[in-house]
Amino acid sequence: MVQLHPNYLEHDGKKAFVVLPYEEYLMLEEEMQCLEDLKALRDVKSIEANAPTIPLSQVREELET
Repeated sequence: MVQLHPNYLEHDGKKAFVVLPYEEYLMLEEEMQCLEDLKALRDVKSIEANAPTIPLSQVREELET
């Protein structure tokens, strides 16, 4: 789990902004990109769930000839 060390900045007595150490920001950015990639992969897998497939053995045979 990611350990964060946020600093909160207030505006009119309410929390309005969060400041993170740069390294933590970069770590969060990378995690978010991974999550976006995972979501895109899951979306494509659900779209292609019923698509016809070719067994690996058949692909190997076709590539050998």
